[in-house]
Amino acid sequence: MFLKSLYTITTIAILFSGCATMQKTETHKVPIKNEIQISETLKVKKDIPSGLKRKVAIGRFTNETRYGQSFFIDKNNDKIGKQAMDILSAKLFQSGRFIMLERADLSKIEKELKMGNHAKLDNSADYLILGSITEFGRKETSDVGVFSRVKKQEAFAKVHIRIVDVSTGLIIYSEEGKGTSFSEAGTVMGVGGKAGYNGQLNDKAIDAAISDLTSNIIENMLDKPWKGYILGYEDGSLITSGGKSQNIKVGDIFDVYKKGKKVKNPQTNMMISLPGKKIATIKIEATMGDTPDTEVSLATIITGDLTEYIKSKDYSKIYIQVGAK
Repeated sequence: MFLKSLYTITTIAILFSGCATMQKTETHKVPIKNEIQISETLKVKKDIPSGLKRKVAIGRFTNETRYGQSFFIDKNNDKIGKQAMDILSAKLFQSGRFIMLERADLSKIEKELKMGNHAKLDNSADYLILGSITEFGRKETSDVGVFSRVKKQEAFAKVHIRIVDVSTGLIIYSEEGKGTSFSEAGTVMGVGGKAGYNGQLNDKAIDAAISDLTSNIIENMLDKPWKGYILGYEDGSLITSGGKSQNIKVGDIFDVYKKGKKVKNPQTNMMISLPGKKIATIKIEATMGDTPDTEVSLATIITGDLTEYIKSKDYSKIYIQVGAK
């Protein structure tokens, strides 16, 4: 009888210790493979000339779902997914490949400029990102055992984005991303953590959904060749757009192209530009300016003849593009 009681007590103790691993709340974000791909992509493109920074703006990011509207409405009742916008903006900025331009709170910036009697911002982006949260929700499940109870909370999100080439108005990329996060809390014989509402799951699910897209967003905006423009000519040097913030360095070589003729495509009823013709090569001799708005570079002509454009002071029909070093 004594041995039977001892066996029973020992069995309960073993069960108790075996189940006691769920005594605290744990929050998880489902790993996203593209988070690794981002760093690998940037590592490959880090030192090549085409790594010049593009100017990017996030035009809007709205919540199109019924669930969680209170999480995505600011004090001005604008249905803007500010959280999603901030996450995407931070990830693109941290990549070091883009100049991020503010658009969501542009009115506040312009108000400050007006108060300081400064000129209005006049800096257009190369790419505009538009996005929306199309699915967002939560669910709870419980796993009840003889001596234990585990409660699992899960949040999921789906986002859609599209990238617009500002110069043409065409959508160059569109895709959706999905993300999931969950937390678990358990008790053993009434002892352990109690799972209340976990608001962090919303943040982690959105972060995971955007991370699912970030690598492809970066690659698509870097695929198109960087373009700059000639602004003027003074004291034997060409004045070109862009500077240090766009990764332009002294010694960089750029080709000068004459814009191709524009023709109308009857199939799409849209005007398209034919490929440009290379007419000169220039070399960057100096960079100056403090911000993307004020930065310019000085260049000398290595090959080719730009006399026609220098005399007329009309550079609207030519542009510069990355050349071979």
